Amino acid sequence: MDITGRKLFVKALEEEGVDTIFAYPGGTVTDLFDELYKTNSINLVLPRHEQGLIHEAEGYAKSTGKVGVCLVTSGPGATNTVTGLADAHYDNVPLVCFTGQVPLPLIGNDAFQEVDIVGITRNITKYSVTVRDRKDLGKIIKMAFHIARTGKPGPVLIDLPKDIQTASGPAEYPDKVEIRGYRVNDTVHVGQLKRAYKMLKSAKKPLILAGGGINVARANENLRRFAEAENVPVVTTIMGKGAIPTTHPLYVGNCGMHGKYAANKAVSECDLLFSIGTRFNDRITGDLNEFAPKAKIVHIDVDTASISRNVVVDVPIVADANVALDKLNEWAEPIKTAEWQKQIKAWDEENPLGMRRDKGMTPQMIMEHINKNYKDAIYVTDVGQHQMWATQYLELDSNSQLLTSGGLGTMGFGLPAAIGAKIANPDKDVVCISGDGGLQMNIQELATSVVQGAGVTICVLNNYYLGMVRQMQQLFYGKRYSATCLRRRKGCPDECKGPNEACPPYTPDFLKLVESYGGHGIRVEKEEDIDAAFAEAKKYKDVPVIIEFMIATDEIVLPMVKSGNPMSEMILK
Repeated sequence: MDITGRKLFVKALEEEGVDTIFAYPGGTVTDLFDELYKTNSINLVLPRHEQGLIHEAEGYAKSTGKVGVCLVTSGPGATNTVTGLADAHYDNVPLVCFTGQVPLPLIGNDAFQEVDIVGITRNITKYSVTVRDRKDLGKIIKMAFHIARTGKPGPVLIDLPKDIQTASGPAEYPDKVEIRGYRVNDTVHVGQLKRAYKMLKSAKKPLILAGGGINVARANENLRRFAEAENVPVVTTIMGKGAIPTTHPLYVGNCGMHGKYAANKAVSECDLLFSIGTRFNDRITGDLNEFAPKAKIVHIDVDTASISRNVVVDVPIVADANVALDKLNEWAEPIKTAEWQKQIKAWDEENPLGMRRDKGMTPQMIMEHINKNYKDAIYVTDVGQHQMWATQYLELDSNSQLLTSGGLGTMGFGLPAAIGAKIANPDKDVVCISGDGGLQMNIQELATSVVQGAGVTICVLNNYYLGMVRQMQQLFYGKRYSATCLRRRKGCPDECKGPNEACPPYTPDFLKLVESYGGHGIRVEKEEDIDAAFAEAKKYKDVPVIIEFMIATDEIVLPMVKSGNPMSEMILK
């Protein structure tokens, strides 16, 4: 018996175990919404903007490991998802995004709200396709979920013309699908792995570099066991933060542009860099000619294309992190690293990570109080200075997570991703750490938090500036603060070297704004008030709470390595 495409669409979602869909209606998807209206098995989340929608799906997917599912209309509905698709592509987030499309006979005629979304997104998705025959619909949806969640996870886009949704066709949804040219590698080359392990055993100064691939593969416990069994110190990328508990004695810290001094020194001085699940982007390597100059490099990654693309490695191993670590743990035996660890500790004592404590409330203090007040939480950051402070000072263990936008660095990610994570994990505390600039990029999603009963605590570090760019202007552009002051108005002088008594008031008032949405606002100006603010925030379970932390305008993130410089050349003061 044949059924309509819209009925098969809902059937496919149910067969895939989808319990939540982030969706915004429009003319070309009204049939799908009408069908979703008839089912009680799928929670339909209506955001307030399609970019918020797709970041919410990312937060859902990152926090659970399940595929995030989106549905938007054609034209601007589809194009508003592009930033989120690119973000998911760079950070390996499994998403399936359904876009409406004008009927097949109108494609190519510049019809109302018609765009070639497949062409637009081809380079930022694992697979992007327009369904052109109703009989292929089930197979294509099955392919989409398989491709999104397997291998190196990522976003898939399915463009659904309106007439495909209403046309009748086969009711069957396949149990499995064979995709020509797409093979998932679920093995590891044992010979290459043995070669890498032999190099590890003979190294005097070995170092494990854990990237975001560890968190994506949920290989954290395997990594911890391996590091402990070998007695080898571990550094992480920003996306790899939490790959091993931050309080673990073998954990050194983040490396890279804003990495810990000891971590960057360890990378520069190690004789073997055993890297797992990182693509060695420029924020980690700096000057490629000076990256880990004394080391042989082992690179384990599920993506063949990532290996030796940026850094030429000595032992390439294509494998899922869990598969490789399972085998390595069978062989693991401790090696002598006491002197090496002693040296790393000396570097840490020489230039410890920390901010001054005699100038009032600092970002470090805020993060320390978050650590104190929240256990087993999901932390979600936006992008900017606050993101770096969070990755420097937040403590993570096996019961907590840090979700952030790494590869694309998307301002506006934090609030909606936190809401998506809360929808997926209603019984966990979700803390969003944002800047005053990033929060305003998708602040309309406060409404989504309220109507969904997804109460998140939003810590806004307000320094009145777009802080990360301001920091670069302060250090490298002669303090010419072009377009970074968020208090600047038309009547301000052309040249301004920083805040003074004549500055206009800040807009918006975040406390009044969140209250207008139905949430709650708290302002904190002194460290001694932080704990009380968190205690008050915890009283509000079902609505968003903004805690606005007033921090100094001139706080900067240190250490810092100027873009393109070697990671050994750190600005420390």
